[in-house]
Amino acid sequence: MSRIANAFEEPILEVKAAIEGLRAQPHNPRVVKDIQKLELKLAKLQRDIFANLTDWQRCLVARHPSRPFTRDYAEQLFEDFEELHGDRRFADDPAIMAGFATFKGKTLALIGHQKGRDMKAKLYRNFGMPRPEGYRKAIRIMKLAEKFGRPIVCFIDTPGAYPGIDAEERGQAEAIANNLAVMARIRVPIMVYVIGEGGSGGALALGVGDHVAMLENAIYSVISPEGCASILWKDAGQMEQAAEALHLTSRKLIKLGVIDSVIEEPPGGAHDDPEEMIRRLGTHLENWLNNCFGVTESERIATRYQKFRSMGIYSEVS
Repeated sequence: MSRIANAFEEPILEVKAAIEGLRAQPHNPRVVKDIQKLELKLAKLQRDIFANLTDWQRCLVARHPSRPFTRDYAEQLFEDFEELHGDRRFADDPAIMAGFATFKGKTLALIGHQKGRDMKAKLYRNFGMPRPEGYRKAIRIMKLAEKFGRPIVCFIDTPGAYPGIDAEERGQAEAIANNLAVMARIRVPIMVYVIGEGGSGGALALGVGDHVAMLENAIYSVISPEGCASILWKDAGQMEQAAEALHLTSRKLIKLGVIDSVIEEPPGGAHDDPEEMIRRLGTHLENWLNNCFGVTESERIATRYQKFRSMGIYSEVS
């Protein structure tokens, strides 16, 4: 159970602490009854609080450090994950993990942003913000998967591509643009999961898939709420208003047709029960894999192309 909490989660942690306190006492019928009452109260609190989160509060949940990261899925959901390194041009980028793994007897390519939990890991992973070599590594693995007819699974969890001068000097924008173009033409199936933050082109560079799914409390947006508020109102403190305007939550994005499905999180969010969240995503992935090869390569590419071309189409009413 996570001890790191957002302010709106404090009532939940108080009830959990009370339950743990009772469980530490010698068991008797009265204690058992009190625990049962508190568990019912906890379930109701979690339902009520998480059903009524604002868009900004969902941003905070999406960024929670105890949510499962790409490595957690790689280690707990897949078997024989073999990580590959380097873009064969400049260097390896630890902000993106890439390699091959086995899932339910099927070999597939696994690619995703990776954040760190402690400060040492965060610095090593550059807080999940890739440089150009990270995106070029991802494409290298995708082309390898295409060569051997293996489906590709991408995990998105980044505040955005790294904006440092060294990244710009090595062609950050070109690397992202190239990923979009190459992924649009990859002949094998591509599954995309937005598991936490989906920030800007840094997220979209791994987001051109046949099916894009979001975790219930994940976010996916052209810019962070703080960045949007800084540009529009010259005040990052207006991030709550910006979050509402950006339509960055899963429920809003599925209505807009930007994503294809939403995976419900456990009560209290993915950070409250990471094992259950990983299990739910695994069920979703298994169902998709059972059906992803049901079309020809040309049909798959045409459908993927049309899916993204149709986004943002609107009609004017006079």
